[in-house]
Amino acid sequence: MATIYTVTQVNQYIKNMFNTDYLLKDVQVHGEISNLKYHSSGHIYFTLKEEGSAIAGVMFKSARYSGLDFELENGQSVIVRGNISVYERDGRYQIYANEIFMNGIGNLYEAYEILKQKLYEEGLFEFEHKKDIPKYPKKIGIVTAKTGAAIQDICNIAKRRNPFVQLYLYPAKVQGDGAAKTIVAGIKTLDKMGLDTIIIGRGGGSIEDLWAFNEEIVARAIYDAVTPIISGTGHEIDNTIADYVADLRAPTPSAACELAIPDVISYLNQLKQYGETMTKHMSYRVMHMKQRYAMFQTRLDAVSPVNTLENQKIYHDMLSDRMIQAMEKKYDKEKHHFEMLLAKLNGLSPTAKLIGGYGYIADDADNPVRSVDNLKNDDCFSVTLWDGTIEGCVRAVHKDLEK
Repeated sequence: MATIYTVTQVNQYIKNMFNTDYLLKDVQVHGEISNLKYHSSGHIYFTLKEEGSAIAGVMFKSARYSGLDFELENGQSVIVRGNISVYERDGRYQIYANEIFMNGIGNLYEAYEILKQKLYEEGLFEFEHKKDIPKYPKKIGIVTAKTGAAIQDICNIAKRRNPFVQLYLYPAKVQGDGAAKTIVAGIKTLDKMGLDTIIIGRGGGSIEDLWAFNEEIVARAIYDAVTPIISGTGHEIDNTIADYVADLRAPTPSAACELAIPDVISYLNQLKQYGETMTKHMSYRVMHMKQRYAMFQTRLDAVSPVNTLENQKIYHDMLSDRMIQAMEKKYDKEKHHFEMLLAKLNGLSPTAKLIGGYGYIADDADNPVRSVDNLKNDDCFSVTLWDGTIEGCVRAVHKDLEK
């Protein structure tokens, strides 16, 4: 029975074949850089290609500092020196670069640079020619493939950020022969529809994959369009001619959608926060104005004629009470003094002595009778008592001889 091997065993066997091959231990390979990616780990991943063939490549971080003295870019023609081995996990062979040397600029990269310089000199990249992107669009046009991640991402992001925005897709060919013509047709068609913004783009890829967006006819269609255009082609590190001519460049189609469509939920939340802040400020202002009103009212009351009159009335009543009290006190004092004088006068009054049986005797000429000698028989006289007068005549006079 034939021996059955595992996938790992097969890959290890093939790797061992590569590692024991003298030629593959130190080989120099010429080709054009494509699918370039600078990883956050510091490693560089790329594809080394020529017409009709390609090989994957990687340069580890440890080899970069001594084996690479320039910035790698897609389209560059280079010579890679290293060893070819198998990456066991994927069963894929690749070149592990120790050194990379520039070998002139690749054909596509050279064409790219020539066209970019030409359009730059013509002013197609000038900032003053770029149109402002509407802040609150209602209708967005999209020029991209009708299938693929780009349109799906754009639709999902648009629905999440503002489901009320209408999207108009022009399904264009974004790669290969004739792609540039369909992109131009899409731009011209959507430009006549009175849309707010047009998004053109596709997902990432090699310089060949993105080449339709480096065509001159696409650049001029973007420049001539009346509608503002956002270009989102490739990944963040990719730059196409379309990116330079567009009114706004986005690193990816998804980012282009985010730049074109505002996040209404965030705006609504922001408006809510503004409303709450405004309410707080208004409440504070109202409270502050109420306090100022109360302060001014207090000041006004202090100088108000009505309050002044009321205060004067109160003062008048107080003075009136004090005057009445003073008069009553004075009256009581004078009354007491009068009573004392009256009592004293009463004590000196002759009539006061008549109370208790005494009387005042006067003759008929109203002269006081001070002695029995002042009267004789048959003389008339009067006796004044405390409560009246008695008149009479002398019947007899008896004199006290001892006096």
